[in-house]
Amino acid sequence: MREIVERILAIEKEQTRRAANNFLAEYNSGEKKHLKQLAFHKCQKKNRWVFGGNRSGKTECGAVETVYMARGNHPYRENRKDTFGWVVSLSTQVQRDVAQAKVLHYLNPAWIADITMLSGKKESPEYGVIDQIMVKNVFGGISVIGFKSCDQGREKFQGSSLDYVWFDEEPPQDVYEECRMRVIDKNGDIFGTMTPLKGLTFVYEEIYLNPKNSPDIWCEFMEWADNPFLPENEIKALSETLSAEQLDTRRYGRFKANGGLVYPEFDENVHVIEPFNVPADWYDTISIDPGLKNPLSAHWYAVDYDGTVYVIAEHFEAEKNVEYHAGEIKRISARLGWGTDASGRIRALIDSAANQKTLAAVKSVSELFYEQGINVNPNVNKDLFSGIARVKQYLNPAAGKPKLYVFKTCVNLIRELKSYRWADGDAPKKFDDHALDELRYYIMTKPEGSPPKSDKSLIAKDKERLFRVILNERKQKKY
Repeated sequence: MREIVERILAIEKEQTRRAANNFLAEYNSGEKKHLKQLAFHKCQKKNRWVFGGNRSGKTECGAVETVYMARGNHPYRENRKDTFGWVVSLSTQVQRDVAQAKVLHYLNPAWIADITMLSGKKESPEYGVIDQIMVKNVFGGISVIGFKSCDQGREKFQGSSLDYVWFDEEPPQDVYEECRMRVIDKNGDIFGTMTPLKGLTFVYEEIYLNPKNSPDIWCEFMEWADNPFLPENEIKALSETLSAEQLDTRRYGRFKANGGLVYPEFDENVHVIEPFNVPADWYDTISIDPGLKNPLSAHWYAVDYDGTVYVIAEHFEAEKNVEYHAGEIKRISARLGWGTDASGRIRALIDSAANQKTLAAVKSVSELFYEQGINVNPNVNKDLFSGIARVKQYLNPAAGKPKLYVFKTCVNLIRELKSYRWADGDAPKKFDDHALDELRYYIMTKPEGSPPKSDKSLIAKDKERLFRVILNERKQKKY
């Protein structure tokens, strides 16, 4: 009997010891929760990145995700048995001080089967540089967490097939590309947590802007205010020690360049929204920036009764003729239930350059669109600086909520809003701005301080319906 009691006491002691070291179970489990960390873990995309300032909580994401995958107990993903992944730091010293320390913090010692060291003793791994940690997987096998540093060079990243790679801070592009090859065999994951101190690098161009609209890419910005465990007085003290430019990267995790953003007011977390069923009464017009070899950009704009603009659909394609573009515009309009004019044509704004005829063309682009059933209006205000100023007002009004929202499906407009920059002079760089041009054309058609639309009565709506019926009957008799 005494042996049984002693055995029970020993088990309870061991359970207490293990619970005391289970920081993974405590992660985001209390009243305070870091919502952006949870969004990262819940995301099912294969290439996930967190751009955050120092102390924003970004590194915790990578460390916890690594332990989840090694243990096979990820709460939001399908788990795998006996995973093999890499933690990639800029140098071995940074590995020891940051990523390695975070992983050890969330890895209960009871879960560690073995450790191999590059330097130091495995009995005290926190003081040395780890090569690999063998982790007991909940399925009964062993997972391996390998540690790599970018200063080893690309060659050291060849050969292995991996379930995941975590980049702690931004790697060189050749290392990133090599690691992408390593996860292909196992359909694995890439995730990165970084403060963008290097400016507009390949991560900005390929990940943040996502010019190819890869469905596998996801990114999020974290700042100090997103971290509920960072006291407000500490945020205030840290903010007072940094310049405005330093705050952009160190607090907000924003990418910086010599030429600033034209629309720094644009915030994906605010202005980009999930699509919803837009009332037909809100439908306004389509705006087109024409292109044949270059992309043609067209967006469908709706306005609610408070004058707030919603960009609800997008057509963006290059190297197609007018007949093709008109067909796509009609297809999208039919899907939306978009209205037509009395002649059955779809109304749209278009760049006034569409009225010009080239030496090789008998008809202008405007005329070609009209023949294809698109009644384009080229009388748009193309003043660049007035248009930019008006768009800024819609993105960030003097008071109240923004007056411009973009459906997340309008990926090309979103990308251009994020990347549009001033050149060395006073004008923006004339590059990748097709969607922004027709956004300006549309916004400049809205009178400043325009009163909200009045809600139409049922009688007024019925009159409009009957009027459309009469027009349609007349049209049928004509033909």
